[in-house]
Amino acid sequence: MTKAGFIFLNLLKGLSLKKIGHIMHSFGSSQCVLEAPRMDLQNVPSLTAKDIELILRSRDSDILEKELKLIEQQQISVIDIFDAAYPCLLKEISCPPPVLYIKGNRDLLSEILFAIVGSRIPTVYGISMAEEFSEKLASLGLVITSGLARGIDTAAHRAAIRKGRSVAVLGGGLLNVYPRENTHLAEEIAETGAVISEFGLSEPPLRENFPRRNRIISGLARGVLVVEAAARSGALITARYGCEQNREVFALPGNVSCPLSRGTHTLIKEGAKLVESVEDILEELNIHFQIQEKDKPYLDSQERLIFDIIDREGMYLEEIMIKSNLNHPLVSKTILELQCRGLIREIKPSCFVKVG
Repeated sequence: MTKAGFIFLNLLKGLSLKKIGHIMHSFGSSQCVLEAPRMDLQNVPSLTAKDIELILRSRDSDILEKELKLIEQQQISVIDIFDAAYPCLLKEISCPPPVLYIKGNRDLLSEILFAIVGSRIPTVYGISMAEEFSEKLASLGLVITSGLARGIDTAAHRAAIRKGRSVAVLGGGLLNVYPRENTHLAEEIAETGAVISEFGLSEPPLRENFPRRNRIISGLARGVLVVEAAARSGALITARYGCEQNREVFALPGNVSCPLSRGTHTLIKEGAKLVESVEDILEELNIHFQIQEKDKPYLDSQERLIFDIIDREGMYLEEIMIKSNLNHPLVSKTILELQCRGLIREIKPSCFVKVG
């Protein structure tokens, strides 16, 4: 593999991204990295004697051989910053990842990506909005990127792959999907989209990896939508990176009494664009798609009653029964019919929201 030297550098714990960048640009050739004598390494800006010893010692180990074998076995694509397939937007950020591991379609990274992020413990409203925005944008051809975390990230990925494609950026290696319950989701995303990471294949999902992961989520995207976020949240870190990277930052307003609205409202106060519809995003990004209005579905009186009761913040079965004054079998039957027609969705057990 021609980029083996750069993969090797990326595996070394103790070398910062800035130092790896200096080495890569000093040598230019991946093979030179693996063969350069001590004297040449000493000429690289910022490298200390300790760094040089780490490189020389690690070259005598089998870490690269093991990694290359895993890459081949798992059929993983790897690109470095000099590769023509490396996404142009990502090159623009401060300290771009020197190497990207990709499972899925690597060409997708050069299309129009849009990030949707938010709380790991969202409200029903947050999940509903993440799904709605993700599904609509994906259906128009935008590739939805997020971090595969619980909550808003998961909702955005699932909605995107229903109508289009998605890119998941991991905070660990591709062989250590986190959280574990999203392993199957990662496989589904890779079928039409891509799962990517800057970390070696076996890297565990360490806490310190996630802020680094967030800069890639925003760095790949034309814009970032924060759906729900507490005052201190990983989603806000992604938004901050987006600002630093000159990306458009969007925020969804929420209930002023809800703690998960504090982060998004703070972003809006600081200049993020308040979003009420997909059109708000498309207009700001100067993307011109014609969104077709759906014809209002025909509903009989009973279906209309229940459909009108259900809102976008979520309604539990018991609430629907009380508000409709209908019995359990009748409400359950009507809800099932509305679900089959794609008009409502069960977002949590026995909790339903309108679709679109």
